[in-house]
Amino acid sequence: MPQLNPSPWFFIMVSSWLTYSLIIQPKLLSFTSTNPPSNKTPVTSDITPWTWPWT
Repeated sequence: MPQLNPSPWFFIMVSSWLTYSLIIQPKLLSFTSTNPPSNKTPVTSDITPWTWPWT
C-alpha cells in the first residue's frame, strides 16, 4: 500500500511546514492590525435579573 510509505509524504509535509513557518508567517505577522486594542475599561451595566414565571 503506497499510503503507508512515509518517504515522499514526510518530506512534503516537512518542507511545507518549513516554508510556512520561515517564509510566510513572518510576512503575515509584519502587517499592522487594522483594529488595535484600546486601553479603555469595559463598561459594566446594571442588569436586572429576569423573573421566571415558574419560580
